[in-house]
Amino acid sequence: MKFLKFLLIFIPMSIALELIHANPVWIFASACLAIIPLAGLMGEATEEISVYAGPRVGGFLNATFGNATELIIAFFALKEGLHEVVKASIAGSVIGNILLVLGASMLVGGLKFKTQKFNKSVVEVSSSMLLFAVIGLGIPAIFTHTVNPELLNTSRYEGLSVAVAVLMFAIYILGLVFSFHTHKDLYRSEHFEVHQAKWSLKKSIGVLVGATVLIAIQSEFLVGSVEPMTKSLGISELFVGIILIPIIGNAAEHSTAIIMAAKNKMDIAIEIAVGSSLQIILFVAPVLIFLSLLFKPMSIVFNEFELISMIVSVFIANKVAGDGESNWLEGVQLMVVYGIIAIAFLVL
Repeated sequence: MKFLKFLLIFIPMSIALELIHANPVWIFASACLAIIPLAGLMGEATEEISVYAGPRVGGFLNATFGNATELIIAFFALKEGLHEVVKASIAGSVIGNILLVLGASMLVGGLKFKTQKFNKSVVEVSSSMLLFAVIGLGIPAIFTHTVNPELLNTSRYEGLSVAVAVLMFAIYILGLVFSFHTHKDLYRSEHFEVHQAKWSLKKSIGVLVGATVLIAIQSEFLVGSVEPMTKSLGISELFVGIILIPIIGNAAEHSTAIIMAAKNKMDIAIEIAVGSSLQIILFVAPVLIFLSLLFKPMSIVFNEFELISMIVSVFIANKVAGDGESNWLEGVQLMVVYGIIAIAFLVL
């Protein structure tokens, strides 16, 4: 994690490039590299605050700020009217967490340990919740393909996305109650560790606020350069949303999952990968639907390939992780599927 801090040099670099109106490709690249360590600092500050706040409040903070970087980037994309990029980033985060992060964790952990075991009961609960969430996202898309397109522009159906978002958010709140209150014993890991605070509470809050502000600034640079950058390089905005933005926003979290797997703590690695996907669908997606009402309302309808990719990812992850054990070959399989999906989106 320490090497990420060397990327902080890209913060002043990106600001300078933006001020001199440099090539959009350079602005986009520098903003991406600047966001990665800032996301790491935000996560570290949240963990430090959790030490002072206690396990329950700390768990809520980690769940809430876990995908804050992606939420901030998506907010500025909404502001610019880049709805397809926003929806692609939601789908990409789910696919990336389940296939790339979980796959890399199983691969790294499997190279060090022949077989790694994890809590099968927790995985089953999280996987069933994830399957429900993806199905919930799929219903509006299926609905739009079975109804006359002209009817979708009427007031009768314009609230569909908002209604689905409200129900998704309600499930997210109930999920927090389930995991942090009524069934918290199910989630008690044998690898639980009590950490001593490295920072004072004042410093932790200051770092969290400062990182959030800087991420907002960098996100504005990044989003503002998306359209000219994609035209310059000849790639689609869909590829940027579904592959690049999720990797950038989750880089620090991804590295944590892989490090945990290397320490034979697959419970934590899987919790990061699957838990982050759940937060994206049940928390980030609904919040973005609500925020879009401030600008131009965004539908929650995904294109067919995005939807199929998410559903396939969930089914593959359920199959691979359903036995409570993992090895390096299963990790390779997940990463290969992710690679195939990424190539497909690149050539779209």
